[in-house]
Amino acid sequence: MGMAAAEWKFHVLAVDDSLVDRKLIERLLQKSSCQVTTVDSGYKALEFLGLRQGIESNDPTALSPSPQEVEVNLIITDYCMPGMTGYDLLKKLKESAAFKSIPVVIMSSENVPARISRCLEEGAEEFFLKPVRLADLNNLKPHMMKTKLKNQKLEEIEKPSNGTAAVEPEIKNPTEMEIKILPLPSELEPKQVHLQEVQVQQEELALSNNKRKTMEEGLSTARPRPRLEGIATAV
Repeated sequence: MGMAAAEWKFHVLAVDDSLVDRKLIERLLQKSSCQVTTVDSGYKALEFLGLRQGIESNDPTALSPSPQEVEVNLIITDYCMPGMTGYDLLKKLKESAAFKSIPVVIMSSENVPARISRCLEEGAEEFFLKPVRLADLNNLKPHMMKTKLKNQKLEEIEKPSNGTAAVEPEIKNPTEMEIKILPLPSELEPKQVHLQEVQVQQEELALSNNKRKTMEEGLSTARPRPRLEGIATAV
C-alpha cells in the first residue's frame, strides 16, 4: 500500500510446485506489466499473506492475518500440488475475512470439467489450462482495471487529510472599506466642542462685518451729488 501512484503495479502471487511453470507464469505476468511474487506451495502462499498461523486447523477463525507490507491484488495457483492443493488454498482464502475478496485463478494441466466446476463454485474467478498463454492473461484485465480504479478513489479520499487545505484570502466588505463613520457630537470631548463653537462664532462675526461694509459702500455710491447753481466758470 505504501507505493507511490506512479510506481504502482498490479501485484500477483503465483503458486506452483513446478519451477518451470513458475518461471513461465512469472515471465508472462511481467510482460503484462504486473509485479510478481512466486512461491512453491500453498503453505508458503498463506505464510506470505500472514495466514500461516492456524492453517492446520479446520476452524476459519483460527486464520489470523498479520500486517502485510505488500498488497496482493490476485492469486494464481496450480491445482495439483503436494500437501495443499490449489483447491484447498482457494477454500482457505475464501474463509478469511481479510483475503476472501482477492481474486483467485486456478491452473491445471488436466481438463477435468468436474474439477473446473468445483473451483468456480468455490469462488475462483478463472480456470486456465496449462501451458498458460499470454492470451489467457487478457481475462485478468478487468480485475486489473477494477483494482486500479479502487486505488485511485482511495487516493482521492486521502488527499484532503494528508495535504494542507488551501486558505482563501479574507475579502472585506467594500462598504466597510470605503465608508468612514464619523463620531457623533455627543461623543466628542468637551474641549473639541468648545473649539468648534468658537470657530463658528468667529465665522458668523466675519460674515456680519462683511455685510455691514458692503451696505455702507452701497450707500456712499448711491448718494446724489449736490447741485451747484449760480456758479459760472470763467473761460
